Amino acid sequence: MGVERVQDIASTISEDTIPAEYIRSENEQPGITTVPNTVLECPTIDFSDPDEEKLLKQIFEASIDWGMYQIVNHDISNEAISKLQAVGKEFFELPQEEKEVYAKDPNSKSVEGYGTFLQKELEGKKGWVDHLFHKIWPPSTINYRFWPKTPASYREANEEYAKNLHKVVEKLFKLLSLGLGLEAQELKKAIGGDDLVYLLKINYYPPCPRPDLALGVVAHTDMSALTILVPNEVQGLQACRDGQWYDVKYIPNALVIHIGDQMEIMSNGKYRAVLHRTTVSKDKTRISWPVFLEPPADQVIGPHPKLVNDKENPPEYKTKKYSEYVYNKLNKMPQ
Repeated sequence: MGVERVQDIASTISEDTIPAEYIRSENEQPGITTVPNTVLECPTIDFSDPDEEKLLKQIFEASIDWGMYQIVNHDISNEAISKLQAVGKEFFELPQEEKEVYAKDPNSKSVEGYGTFLQKELEGKKGWVDHLFHKIWPPSTINYRFWPKTPASYREANEEYAKNLHKVVEKLFKLLSLGLGLEAQELKKAIGGDDLVYLLKINYYPPCPRPDLALGVVAHTDMSALTILVPNEVQGLQACRDGQWYDVKYIPNALVIHIGDQMEIMSNGKYRAVLHRTTVSKDKTRISWPVFLEPPADQVIGPHPKLVNDKENPPEYKTKKYSEYVYNKLNKMPQ
């Protein structure tokens, strides 16, 4: 018997109960902690705005104030997004034993593969989610062993999506760099330049009889520099604003951008990583496709040298290898 999958649990439990390890403490239960009847409209930014100054200002302000925004008119076709979504959904609907072929190696340090647990959770609690991780760029880092062979179009849809992301990634890094008063290429260079890793994760949240008690993914900030996410139409993303939890409005075909920890570190705290979590639905399956833009494991990341000096702007973060940062974060150790 392998690892227990949430998808299996969801298909076998009765009407209104869930196993105890999925029941959150009261200070985390979405039924208690979500601000009711309020959908948070985090900034929506027209990425094709010809007024670059205006676009720069919007991205800069949203990255400082929110750490999360949605971009529309980003030039990735609705078709490319729906193909990515269709093949991912199809993979998770395969019989369980077919998915287990892609299971993560328990002894591997890599997160790649099909799995259920990711990080050490306090009090042994669990999130109501299964996932699949694999890198989609650069080609030298891809391990096709973790790319599903079924459906047959899985590879093509993912390669196409990765190719489409490049322009968005370049433009985001450029605008974020200029916003800090750096030259256009400096942030991208600091994070690894052309070795920047695109790590795709598919989150699969089956229907849950008690969505008021469980969470899909517990409150966290992303370890990445940036995350570019597309969800399906089932509400679930929540952001923390002034200590309160709000649902984030779903906008079809928008890309949700999260500022991640490495961007916060490189900007020396000017840009803020967004604290977010995921709720689940009673009768619908929620699926999301975040792509984490990460430095290579050996890349050393710290506040950008041009943004710090000993007097007015001392470094607020330690400088370290990305692999060390990840290890500390997943094991709940201090940075």
